[in-house]
Amino acid sequence: MVSGRSTNKQIRRGRRFHLLDGIRGITLISMILYHASWDAVYLLGADWAWYRGPAAHLWQQSICWTFILLSGFCIPFSVHRWKRALTVFACGLLVTAVTTLLMPQDRIIFGVLTFLGSAMLIMAAFGKNLFEAIPPVPGLILNALLFLVTRPVNTGFIGILEKPVIGLPAAWYHGYAATYLGFTDPSFDSADYFSLIPWLFLFLCGYYLSRLVMPRMRERGGLLFCRIPAADWMGKHSLLIYLLHQPVLYMFVLLVQALRGGL
Repeated sequence: MVSGRSTNKQIRRGRRFHLLDGIRGITLISMILYHASWDAVYLLGADWAWYRGPAAHLWQQSICWTFILLSGFCIPFSVHRWKRALTVFACGLLVTAVTTLLMPQDRIIFGVLTFLGSAMLIMAAFGKNLFEAIPPVPGLILNALLFLVTRPVNTGFIGILEKPVIGLPAAWYHGYAATYLGFTDPSFDSADYFSLIPWLFLFLCGYYLSRLVMPRMRERGGLLFCRIPAADWMGKHSLLIYLLHQPVLYMFVLLVQALRGGL
């Protein structure tokens, strides 16, 4: 029997898994369309009632869940963990700085890149001695339960899924440090917000799911190396595309507004 640690080493030595890039690329396309729809509704005044309803919420959740799960899924075969983690975290800080300076009404503090960089840093620091010591099945079950229970923590509760059950002390919900963890200060405002709790547990679900299924998938070969045209390329350059897509969309919004003003 191959140990979990040696399996991880084998995974890291393998070729690039194009299927994962393709899934990431498809999710990027979905995210760009979602953000374009947001711009159309809230900046250009499009009257899309469906976008303010549950369908758009499910769309948004499908995007963030996929990104976070996939990021955790890729951790076991990440070669330069510290470098990648610091790069993503720095990009999160860059997004905060740029939005605070140029769009203070829509600034992003503790956005998805800051969260992903933080989760990757936690894995780089504690993965070998803490998370790798937990077998995949118990790790997956435990983190899935923790994610479900802590989903409403930002609003002052723990519960089941997003249904509040037990209230948490109001004193915990004060300041930026608490907000970063998940105990959201009532005065906090951000256009994009992913706290460590509950989202770290979903990230870890991806990590343990990878350890559970990747050895079996590698034995079968083929599927992991399938390319999805265009999406495969986008997935390989996901960080750059994420950073550039909103400025490009915003420039398009400005162009449309200028054309409307000239008519």
